Amino acid sequence: MFLYYPSRMGTDPLVNTPGHLPSPDKLVNLPRLVTAFYANHPDPEVPAQRVSFGTSGHRGSAFTSSFNYAHILAITQAIVEYRADQDTTGPLFLAQDTHALSEPAFTTALEVLAANGVEVMIDEQLGYTPTPVLSHAILTYNATNAGKPLADGIVITSSHNPPEDGGFKYNPPNGGPADTTATKWIQDRANELIAAKLQGIKRLSYAKALNAPTTHRHDFITAYVNDLSNVIDFSMLAGTTLKLAVDPLGGAGVHYWPRIAEQYKLPLAILNPYVDPTFRFMTLDWDSRIRMDCSSPFAMASMIANKDAYDVAWACDTDHDRHGIVCKSAGLLNPNHYLAVCIQYLFTHRPEWSDKVGIGKTLVSSSIIDRVAKGLNRPMLEVPVGFKWFVDGLIGGTLGFVGEESAGATFLRRNGQVWTTDKDGLIPGLLSAEMTARTGKDPGQLYNDLTAKYGSPVYQRIDAEATKEQKAKLAKLSPAQVTAKTLAGEPITAILTEAPGNHAPIGGLKVTTENGWFAARPSGTEDVYKIYAESFNGPDHLKQIQTEAKGVVASAIA
Repeated sequence: MFLYYPSRMGTDPLVNTPGHLPSPDKLVNLPRLVTAFYANHPDPEVPAQRVSFGTSGHRGSAFTSSFNYAHILAITQAIVEYRADQDTTGPLFLAQDTHALSEPAFTTALEVLAANGVEVMIDEQLGYTPTPVLSHAILTYNATNAGKPLADGIVITSSHNPPEDGGFKYNPPNGGPADTTATKWIQDRANELIAAKLQGIKRLSYAKALNAPTTHRHDFITAYVNDLSNVIDFSMLAGTTLKLAVDPLGGAGVHYWPRIAEQYKLPLAILNPYVDPTFRFMTLDWDSRIRMDCSSPFAMASMIANKDAYDVAWACDTDHDRHGIVCKSAGLLNPNHYLAVCIQYLFTHRPEWSDKVGIGKTLVSSSIIDRVAKGLNRPMLEVPVGFKWFVDGLIGGTLGFVGEESAGATFLRRNGQVWTTDKDGLIPGLLSAEMTARTGKDPGQLYNDLTAKYGSPVYQRIDAEATKEQKAKLAKLSPAQVTAKTLAGEPITAILTEAPGNHAPIGGLKVTTENGWFAARPSGTEDVYKIYAESFNGPDHLKQIQTEAKGVVASAIA
């Protein structure tokens, strides 16, 4: 059984303030945005208008000439050439989310792929495909076609970014985000093509590309939904009296949730089952902008206000690779808190997992994860920011659960084999229902059980001003440049510029003590550096860590 409930209707006297609905004049002008996609041309001499692949692909807006027709033509042609260079000649799975620029980017990419003779798999209804579904499709194809040419994929998404943004990401045959070697190759070649005024790019008309013999329709939804029972134990939810809800936030999973609810007979209320590229139903984020961030208490204000209506509810961002969990006992869970809960639950309720299977976390995720892992006697892999670092462990089955502080996670199938190698926002939501049904406690109550045993951390991320020169120094620090011996009254136990799990550079600094830590990393887009900090000794101790962190960093980069 599934029900549809609109949850963000009506008027709000506090429109245009964080946590409240936007007024119509604050919404993106969609005709103007799409016009800008085709009309604006990037200047290759302007750094902000060049192709730039970060950890999540190329992102930008047509309004600022950073995500336009020329960018997509060039990036797609570069991907065609890169996959040929890598001898990746199997089908390419092509996915898109519900951002307004995703549709024109999708058609543009298909024009180039078809002209180059690439076998392309697109949604059978030309619908929306979540990032984890693309990863699942790549892995499934390659596993069931052993010995044949490998498949890869492109997902068109800017994640939870505002409605005027667009994004474009390449996933190689391992199903996860491309590594820096691949992204630099693609980025540099795309910029060459733009500088050459798009000479060397092959393309067909969209009508011809859509009907090309190399373009195939693929039932993404059925393949993913049918396989879900191999990662979630739905037997725990058979005949449940729990009241469950999900809000797709107008994202790529909007047509997946009714199928999931129907197939697995879940009493799931689907809030806002609509696609609207203005995202007018979203309450505004901390800066009064529309942002589909399911970990933000401002963007999730409507679900938090209705927390008592459901035993457990969840939401996913636009490409459904992140999760936000809301429950009666706690409202919206801090992402770090829910990661710890998932780890404790999964490693005590997945009997087919090997005793040697470990846990992966980014170095800016909460230390309660370390304490839970130690309590479970499980190995911990701590890596730099970026989901690509988890791919090998997931494929090899040596990492059972991996997560990052920004509410991205995935985990193995119930039999201990790989599920996805990119973040999956759908399965953590479904897991919250499974664990509530099995334990009789919602995730907030389960987290309280953990803090009673391991302590209660306070975590926050803040920004500090820094020049471009200072940011460059911070990114290349060595531990010897840090002279401090104590932090917030405690002896420093470690000074890290490399991740302990794989010795990869973290592009910044992490300093730890017994009951607290901070990490500092330069922003890639602003003249600031980000300070992530945590204390197990309360808010005042956290503030002291943050204050002293600025001094430690200032001395090191002076």
